[in-house]
Amino acid sequence: MISLGQILFTISALSVSLGAFLADFNETHVLNPRWPPHARFHNGQTMSMGASLGLATLYYAFRKVSSVEQAVDSARMATLVGSLYWATGLSAIFYPGSKGTDPEFGEGFPQGWGFGALLFGTVLGGWLEVRRVRGADALKSKGG
Repeated sequence: MISLGQILFTISALSVSLGAFLADFNETHVLNPRWPPHARFHNGQTMSMGASLGLATLYYAFRKVSSVEQAVDSARMATLVGSLYWATGLSAIFYPGSKGTDPEFGEGFPQGWGFGALLFGTVLGGWLEVRRVRGADALKSKGG
């Protein structure tokens, strides 16, 4: 049966794998005529990285393991890999001259809340999954 931790990892993985394509493959990013080719290159790199991180998160969240140590390691890796995009997205606003939107599309940092919520959900998923695995092992050790 799928656990709550795995559900949270899946939400994060699907959001990062599909979200960048849904948010960026339009006139605000990839199809923006004001963007130079090098900016499009980096946007494509970011979208592909998101898809890769999402796939890796799902791999670690659902891979078959043969020990509690491997299960804990998988949960930690899913947490790490699943958090990278959200953490780097939050940090990007601190670079000199960085803004969350281009001027013609508004002001502010609209991604901030979503990135923060998905980062929190991914870390929470990892914490829950490690507790679940260790709790199941403790019950097994006690004969329950």
